[in-house]
Amino acid sequence: MWRRDQVDSATILKGQRVLHTYSLRGLTLVTTSEVLAGRALKIENRRICSLEDSAKHEVRLAEGLFCYPALLNVHDHLRGNYLPRIGPTDGAYYLNWSYWENDLRASAVVLDERAKIDVEQMYQLSAYKNLFSGVATANDHITHEFNEPFIPGLPIRVIREYTLAHECSSFDLKWGDGIQIEHRRAVERDHPFITHLEEGFDAESQDGVGILARLGCLDDHGVFIHCIGFSDEDIRQVAAAGASVAWCPASNLFMFNVTCKVRKMLEAGVNLSIGTDSTHTGSVNLLEEMRLARETYRRMYGEELEPRRIAAMVTANPARAFRLQGRTGSIAAGMLADLLILRPRASDPYEALLAAQIEDIELLLLEGTPILGAAEHEELFALRECPYTRVKVRGRAMCAKGDPAGLLAEVRRAVGFRKVLDYLPLDD
Repeated sequence: MWRRDQVDSATILKGQRVLHTYSLRGLTLVTTSEVLAGRALKIENRRICSLEDSAKHEVRLAEGLFCYPALLNVHDHLRGNYLPRIGPTDGAYYLNWSYWENDLRASAVVLDERAKIDVEQMYQLSAYKNLFSGVATANDHITHEFNEPFIPGLPIRVIREYTLAHECSSFDLKWGDGIQIEHRRAVERDHPFITHLEEGFDAESQDGVGILARLGCLDDHGVFIHCIGFSDEDIRQVAAAGASVAWCPASNLFMFNVTCKVRKMLEAGVNLSIGTDSTHTGSVNLLEEMRLARETYRRMYGEELEPRRIAAMVTANPARAFRLQGRTGSIAAGMLADLLILRPRASDPYEALLAAQIEDIELLLLEGTPILGAAEHEELFALRECPYTRVKVRGRAMCAKGDPAGLLAEVRRAVGFRKVLDYLPLDD
């Protein structure tokens, strides 16, 4: 549930009837397969019920807005979204992820500062990192017993249906009950089995796919993170198994000076998604990670990664990886009304998504209820009974679920100075 101070400081307009059905008119709907101009999107309760019909209550929108599926962040660590980054010294890079773990534990200044913020506050900050970049659904890669107490109080959806390992090596953090047990649960429950894989260059790290294959745990439930050590044969096996890969270029380049073999994975048909990792090593948010992914691909291969493909890597592809493709990640009748509506900076809708800044978000809906939007849509927050506060983002008045400005003020009081977190660019 919401923290008591959030409930008290967030506004719900009383005396109004809850709005169960409404429509959004004049949008250009953008999915990875088509662009549909001039549509009326009808929402009933939590779901899209029509791409053609209008409802009695229409939300007024400006002309020329683009509507996308709300973004999904395939990989994050919600306990770790603090700044500054922690990584190798200039000109040095890690052999495998465990060297970063050692540096993190040795970083007394950062850890001492972060320790002044309680875990619930860190989870709230991480949720807003995602929310303010158009993300309605994120994966927190950690054990259920750690994140489960905090998930219900967050303003976004955090994946709860998964099994996991930390890494497939002897120096992992021993999350879960072991690879085979966790994988068996994934198969029995039809959940994803999520693990870091081949995050390094030593012989053991680079045998990650082999370890899973020998254990009988390489199949379409797999969601494998980073995969920078993949050989061509690893890519072939992962593609044949139908597993998914989470690509986090900012974190990979910062820690290892390389990233995974993106083009070969795409050519092999691997289901590839883009994730941020935590801000300890990754991008400030998913919008920035998408732009870096495009730049990295161009630098690696001297050609463009199509904007439409990048859009798929933050919508349909992660929904498929998490086995949520029947619920979110696309715009169709019957799907959850998880929607991102943008003021475009480009005429091409896929280029517009790649160019988007936080202040361009007109509305971000989670199951039909706004969690972020322009202040002009304040009534919709009230009519859908969403606790919200007003904030100003780079000069634009917006409404946000909960109280991000109050949270940031709490963090600053806790650490004793005006802490700046780039993923919360709120005007003072």
